Amino acid sequence: MSALGLRSKAHWGYSPEFMAACEAELRVEPHDLARAGWHYIVAADGEALLGYYAIAPLDAARVELEALFVEPEAIGTGIGRMLFIDAGRRAQADGATKMIIQADPYARRFYEDGGARLLGERASESIAGRMLPVLELDLAMAAAAQREAH
Repeated sequence: MSALGLRSKAHWGYSPEFMAACEAELRVEPHDLARAGWHYIVAADGEALLGYYAIAPLDAARVELEALFVEPEAIGTGIGRMLFIDAGRRAQADGATKMIIQADPYARRFYEDGGARLLGERASESIAGRMLPVLELDLAMAAAAQREAH
């Protein structure tokens, strides 16, 4: 998952120096997979990992989308949208009503197209001085929109 996250982020043309600065933040360790209340979900085609997401509880009503990455060759195929929808459904099944998303600037529109709205910005944990968009998805509204779309 760590390597996939790095490949997915690098897809947007970031420099090698930028990617090196992001490496620790994007690393998924075995102990991460055992965190209480967290969900790591993968999309695969046989043995090939196509993408994954991670959600973490913030409080009784909110979760944070900690990660959502898609293999670069699978970007634009619907895998990311499927993972995003699944993350919302899983969060709602856990009792959450809102999902917070700290997005890469290149991914902001993807989340907005999925129903999230911009809340503000948050400082990057990897790159000093870099601000990242923070969005919020109302899970009930997203679920209703998905039902109407089908």
